[in-house]
Amino acid sequence: QVQLVESGGGLVQPGGSLRLSCAASGFSFNTFAVGWVRQAPGKGREGVACISASNGPLFYADSVKGRFTISRDSATKTVYLHMSDLKSEDTAVYTCAAHNTCGGLMPEPRGYYSSGRGTQVTVSA
Repeated sequence: QVQLVESGGGLVQPGGSLRLSCAASGFSFNTFAVGWVRQAPGKGREGVACISASNGPLFYADSVKGRFTISRDSATKTVYLHMSDLKSEDTAVYTCAAHNTCGGLMPEPRGYYSSGRGTQVTVSA
């Protein structure tokens, strides 16, 4: 079964950086798009970043362009999200997700695979 296990969240001050990691298993990693979906308190889910299968095109939400970088390591089946210049509005639960294409994750995530747990990112002074 598909497993996507997130790690790396935490509390960081505005302007700081964090790197999220996602360990994937149970599916053909190289043939799926993988990305990150976040949900802030009282808001809906938002596709933040996605990288296409086999290290194809990258996609970012406008709100994080220039600050977040997504990458994938096929050897270790790991997805990373490097976040810099973090803002209070980045506070959310970040969930690793997989879909046939990035179109299924961004801009509105739907019908994607995830483990559902996520990792909390809190940006606060």
